[in-house]
Amino acid sequence: MNDCVDILKILEKDGPMISRDKIAHMVGKSEEEVNAIIAGLEKENIIVGYKTMINWDVTDTELVNALIELRITPQRGEGYDKFAERIYKYPQVKSLFLMSGAYDLCVILEGSSMKEVALFVAQKLAPMESVISTATHFVLKKYKEDGLVFYKDEKDTRQVITL
Repeated sequence: MNDCVDILKILEKDGPMISRDKIAHMVGKSEEEVNAIIAGLEKENIIVGYKTMINWDVTDTELVNALIELRITPQRGEGYDKFAERIYKYPQVKSLFLMSGAYDLCVILEGSSMKEVALFVAQKLAPMESVISTATHFVLKKYKEDGLVFYKDEKDTRQVITL
């Protein structure tokens, strides 16, 4: 299982950017063995997907991300899972978490404008029968996500002035 953990850590960090041959070299196995291990991890739903992180701020594409906190009353016999399933089916929902604390669920949304996100919350989430309250927070700038830093340290080129 240690080989699986090592492979999972490599894939979590570098995902689709690293070749199976390089993974095999890093863990001391053949490429065929690595392919078999990864296929097994995918089949067991341990690896649920691969994704590429994109810094949309440096493109011409306008995207708005928001974090919506939901306080809900879970339905008898269904708990949070059935309610969460209704929410995560919306394509605008990028992530959904059951939370401890003041709110029950944290929804991460993506839209083309603040108005689009606000309308989604007002028309889709807030009217649901189990929702007690919502709190919406707009992301102004991403510095780091999933362990990846979006902006590398830039060297300060200002001249020092002393008096």
